[in-house]
Amino acid sequence: MDDKELRNQLARMLVVRQAHMDFIDVVADFPEAHINTRPVNCDYSFWHLLEHLRITQKDILDYISAENYRWPNFPDGYWPNKAVESDLAGWQKTIEGFLADRQALVDIINNPDVDLFAPLPNSGEHQHNIVREINIVANHNAYHTGELGILRQVMGLWG
Repeated sequence: MDDKELRNQLARMLVVRQAHMDFIDVVADFPEAHINTRPVNCDYSFWHLLEHLRITQKDILDYISAENYRWPNFPDGYWPNKAVESDLAGWQKTIEGFLADRQALVDIINNPDVDLFAPLPNSGEHQHNIVREINIVANHNAYHTGELGILRQVMGLWG
């Protein structure tokens, strides 16, 4: 696989509906009255789950691009405070932040000056690279996007 095709495949992992539900589809027309609903047996709301997606993706973007990256505490640093609720403006802000950070990752992938296999400065002895991190974020996003869709279905929240 040549470099251009690798970059194309990595970007598509993030932004194209393939073998899983698309992020835009799962958040479209979400009923405002249920943004803070906690599905049965879940200790988080729909907004908490959406914000978790944004926080985690942003963390990987920072890990790739920040000069002095610091790991958040796991797992609490990857979730909003469970006592906090959102309104529609906050829901939209989370979506916009997620999409902006996803686009920033795509821009990194598509930059021909970026070596996708170079060890990341913040990875130390682990020698992680961008290919690895994009795979992680794509899998994490697909997993939780599917979770959002299933929870919407279980709660009867599809239009």
